[in-house]
Formats: sequence, C-alpha cells, structure tokens
Amino acid sequence: MVVVFGGRMEVFGGAALTSCGFQAIYNFGDSNSDTGGRSAALGVIPLPNGETFFGKPSGRVCNGRLIIDFFAEELGLPYLNAYLDSVGTSFSHGANFAAAGSSIRVGGYSPFHLDVQISQFIQFKSRSTDLYNQPSNGNIPPCKSSLPRPYDFSNALYTFDIGQNDLSYGFQYNPVETVRGFIPDILDKFSQAIRQLYMTGARFFWVHNTGPIGCLPNSLVYDRSKPGNLDQNGCVKPNNEVAQEFNRQLKYRIYQLRAQLSNATFTYVDVYSAKYALISNAKNLGFDDPTKFCCGGYIGTYRVDCGSKAIVNGTVYGSPCADPSKYISWDGIHYSEAANILVAKLIVKGSLSDPPISIAYACHHQ
Repeated sequence: MVVVFGGRMEVFGGAALTSCGFQAIYNFGDSNSDTGGRSAALGVIPLPNGETFFGKPSGRVCNGRLIIDFFAEELGLPYLNAYLDSVGTSFSHGANFAAAGSSIRVGGYSPFHLDVQISQFIQFKSRSTDLYNQPSNGNIPPCKSSLPRPYDFSNALYTFDIGQNDLSYGFQYNPVETVRGFIPDILDKFSQAIRQLYMTGARFFWVHNTGPIGCLPNSLVYDRSKPGNLDQNGCVKPNNEVAQEFNRQLKYRIYQLRAQLSNATFTYVDVYSAKYALISNAKNLGFDDPTKFCCGGYIGTYRVDCGSKAIVNGTVYGSPCADPSKYISWDGIHYSEAANILVAKLIVKGSLSDPPISIAYACHHQ
C-alpha cells in the first residue's frame, strides 16, 4: 500500500482512490465524542472545561477539542453541533447524537443509550428531510440553510465511539468476569443499531474500539491496591484485559456486518492501541505521569468534579493544573486536548485501522 498524504489521492491495494468528499458526519457515542448533548439536556459543563481552545464552556468534558473535532478539521467540515442543542445550531454538515455517560445497553450513567441516539437520528432525518423539501414559493426558507441536504445522508460518514461506559459501569457493580460475560449482549445491541442505520440508507461506518479503561486515573483510585493488579505502566490489568476482549469481539462483529451488509463500508479503528501507546511513551512525548490528571480530585474515593471545589483541612481539591498540555488525562476520566491531538494523528490516516485507510477515503470498499 502506498499513501500520498499531501494531496487528495490514496493508493490502496494497487488501485488509486479519490477522496470521498464527505459533506456530513453523524456521530454516536459517549463523552469521548460529546460536543454538547449532555450539556444541552442536563446542564452546562462548567469552566475550566473548554477553556484551552474555546475560551468558554463548549459542551465537551475536556479543556479543548475532542478526537471528533479533529476528524471534522481533517474533512474540512465545521465542528459537529449536538442534536440536543436547539439554540443557534446548524446541522448542514451533520449532527452529533453522543451524550456523556451514554452506553450501548439501557441503564448506566445516562438515559441517552445507543437505542435512543439511533431513534433521535431516525426522527432527525425524517423531519429535516420533510422541512428541506417543503415548497419554497420562490424564497429560501430561513431554516433550510441549517438543514442537511437529503441526499447527503446516504453519502455521510457515520462514526461511533461507545462501549466504554458499559464496561466501567459494569466494573462498578460487578466482578470482572461478570462484566466479561456481558460483552456478547452489548455487541448484539451494537450490531442491531448498525443494521437500523443501514436500513435508513447509511453506508459508510467508522467504528472505534474502546480504550484502555484500566489506564484511566479514575480506575486506579479503586483498583490499584489489589496485589498484582497493575501492569508496567501503572494500569489496572484486569480492566484492560476485559477491554481487549470487548475489542476482539467487536472486530469480529464488524467482519460479520461486512459480510451481511454488502453495500456498506466499515472501518474498524484501534483506538486502544493509540491511547496505550500514548500512555506507554508519556515521558518521551513531554507528558507528566500518565496516572495523574489536571482538573478535579479525589478525597479518598470521593470524586470532586472538574469545575467544582472542596476544601478539606485547608487543602483545596478540584482546581485545574497550571498547564493542561502536560497531562494525558484532563479530569481522571477524559483525555486532555493535548492527548486527543496525538491520538487523532495516530488514527486519522488509517495506520491503526482495518482496513488501513484514512478517514477521507473511508467510503471505498476493500
């Protein structure tokens, strides 16, 4: 395979490919890709979230941009607005159905599980298409410029970053092996969601596997004291092993979906390897200890959220660090913008994807 990144052509398997020219992204997920859904529905995610890049709360649980924002930049599209954000919002180049805390299965940390997100998309497509196609009587309706063009739905990129909360919520209330046993049912629900989208005309799918959940500083608060639990990078091994099993089964499901949905194109993206590489090479990349985080804190096992403060015996918990760019973790659960930049660089060109193709060319059948 030869890839030319300077232009808009890529050679894959001996054949020259042209850029897909995606005009829209429709994203489904959790806080790893939520650009305002949870904030619009349940209350503003406060400063210092958003401070580094946006200079104000941005609906993201991060000091700046997320991986999905860098995808939009790569494709020459505006940052995605959240479907749930109804004020001053344009959906002309897609919509984001992700919401922080969401899981694939019902339950967990958020009411906006994947079935709800898919239902929201189906309603969005139907209603926006009806509005777009209303007779204009020679005038362009004011709302039309903020709506997607109906023919863009079948040519859009459908992105997924979800599943982490199914595991983390499971770990919170169940033994590790019980959570491992949940995986087939979780992926049944995921496959069903993909088929629903396919039936609406979706064809191009970009699917992230789940990250090394055992490397989140939040995981270490609860699990680091158990003998033999940590690997050479200070990550909780049993949690990461379940994440890896989830990813193995997810990859197999993607192979099955490729065979069953012959008009669709699937790109499976190994985000786990990208994030673990960051953690393994933290010092060489200019980061501080990857088990530390920038904003928020813990008093024992009680979490002080980023943007909140608690004072215990004169010690202030919750304040942000002076330089977020030195941290992989922003708040113990979510990655910093500096980390997201590097993860996006590792995955956007396809070197960790199956097939190994960049996001701009993810419409091509392999």
